[in-house]
Amino acid sequence: SFSYLSFPRPKTETAATFRLDSSKMVFYFTSRCGHEIYMGKDKYENEDLIKYGLPNDVWFHVDDLSSAHVYLRLQGDMTINDIPEDLLLDCCALVKANSIVGCKRNSVYVIYTYWKNLKKTADMVDGQVSYHRPQNVRRCEVEKHNSIVNQLKKTKEERHPNLYEEQQAYMRKVRETAKERHRAEEKEKKRMAEEARKKREAHEKIFSVENIKIADDYDDEDDDESEGEVEGGDFDAFF
Repeated sequence: SFSYLSFPRPKTETAATFRLDSSKMVFYFTSRCGHEIYMGKDKYENEDLIKYGLPNDVWFHVDDLSSAHVYLRLQGDMTINDIPEDLLLDCCALVKANSIVGCKRNSVYVIYTYWKNLKKTADMVDGQVSYHRPQNVRRCEVEKHNSIVNQLKKTKEERHPNLYEEQQAYMRKVRETAKERHRAEEKEKKRMAEEARKKREAHEKIFSVENIKIADDYDDEDDDESEGEVEGGDFDAFF
């Protein structure tokens, strides 16, 4: 399964080489349940959106038709399986409304998958995109929902984001979170090791005291036996 996008062959980018074109624009919408949805103004913005997406982005496109490329940015620990029905409908209705052919049809099929599942290989022509795991691409049918689209349009904002910087900031945050988690795990390991050491020492101390007590008891018994033998000998000698 293929979706045709204007997607140049990836190049190495740095903060110095990336230049934000002020003519490029991304449209942002707020779903009925408060989630951020966005899409490129045209095929040029779609190039950057594909290239500088985030792992928690979900990509939507009308199946087998030209359309806008709509993205849903998942919040927190939310996964693609957790997308509420109303939110999914918002994304599908928006992408259908922004398809030249699809908007005229009573219903279309929409495909959606994680941004990170989109795949570009060297043998593909410009604009051709496949998937790392085609089985993870989902498909649903959506009908016209003009009232929903109109609600979304009221929240529309035009922005000129630096997508490269946003992606880098996200990755820095991910790395820092991973480091903090690692530090916390190491701290917990040390705490547990120290707790185990203290328990072991306390246990050894208890046994050490018990051994001393037992040894003392044996010594007392030996003393009693020795005294009895001496007294007995003296008694026999007396007679």
